[in-house]
Amino acid sequence: MKFSDLAERQILKAQMEGQFDNLKGAGKPLDLDESAGSADAVGFRIMAEAGVVPREVALLKAVEQQTAVWRDAVGEDERKREARKLAELQLRLDIEQEARRRFGRV
Repeated sequence: MKFSDLAERQILKAQMEGQFDNLKGAGKPLDLDESAGSADAVGFRIMAEAGVVPREVALLKAVEQQTAVWRDAVGEDERKREARKLAELQLRLDIEQEARRRFGRV
């Protein structure tokens, strides 16, 4: 199944569940001219207005928090354990960022 088909299904499902009802600017066209910013910025703005945090942003925050935990870890075993958690979060963030870059090129 193509990504665009999957995305379309998710959008239709959300519409049927009423998740787009009463959103700010509902029924009005998006302002996609150059002054509105990039497509990513427009998408992130829409998500923010709907109270949704993109996975990439949530992972960025998690990486920052885990970095602090790792820095404060005492003892070699604890530092290794926290470093593994940090590496896993960073990998997930890298995957999300690469997926966004690739999707943006399609």
